[in-house]
Amino acid sequence: MWYIDEVGKKSFILIAGVVAIAASIALYVLHYFIFQDAHHIFIYLLGDLAFMPLEVFLVIILIERLLAQQERKSLQSKLNMVVGAFFMSVGNRLMAELLTDFREQETLYRDFGITAEWTRDDFFQARKQALKTRLRVDFGRIDLQGIKVFLMEQRAFLLTLMENPNLLEREAFTELLWAITHLAEELQARGDLIKISDADRRHLEGDINRFYDRLIVEWLNYAEHLKNHYPYFYSLLLRTHPFQREPSAEVIA
Repeated sequence: MWYIDEVGKKSFILIAGVVAIAASIALYVLHYFIFQDAHHIFIYLLGDLAFMPLEVFLVIILIERLLAQQERKSLQSKLNMVVGAFFMSVGNRLMAELLTDFREQETLYRDFGITAEWTRDDFFQARKQALKTRLRVDFGRIDLQGIKVFLMEQRAFLLTLMENPNLLEREAFTELLWAITHLAEELQARGDLIKISDADRRHLEGDINRFYDRLIVEWLNYAEHLKNHYPYFYSLLLRTHPFQREPSAEVIA
């Protein structure tokens, strides 16, 4: 069916082109028979041809570029909606629950405790810092079983997100989803998550580090987007994000 549709479109374009050329020739011939002035016809024909490169530039380059920019903005808006849905359902909880299991918790509070005064450069520097962060998991505190259950509950949602074709434009976020899904599969493949060897702990710590820095980066991107376009959502995020002592949605004067 797809092939037939493409052939039909090409045939229509070809027929339309032939009809347009034939109509143009017919009108020029009619003009000549009425006014008997070939010189006048060729003057205007040459003038039209001379202006054609500029028309091509205006239509194909400028207008097409404007339309492409508008399409990219629309796509980015849709992608940010997808990212927002991810953080509401999975990202925020995962980020908050794991935060208390890192030995560098105080450092994370300091580096990523966004405020209303943060600027574009603050977000940029925080993203750079996130990619350099190496976290040590406190296996005496972490609830691997709880994380496993939570990720299994969200597995269908994560797979649905990864099936979204728009995410092809946002490779980093797709890689984050893959890394989280991988951790879920690693945890599911283990029977006992309490009695695990030191080598296995290091392996799981690597899996957690693989996505947590990306999780912070995507969260910072999303937070900056909210700050620039949806300040009321950003206000809620400032009150509830996990990189502060006592997050609360309640507005305190």
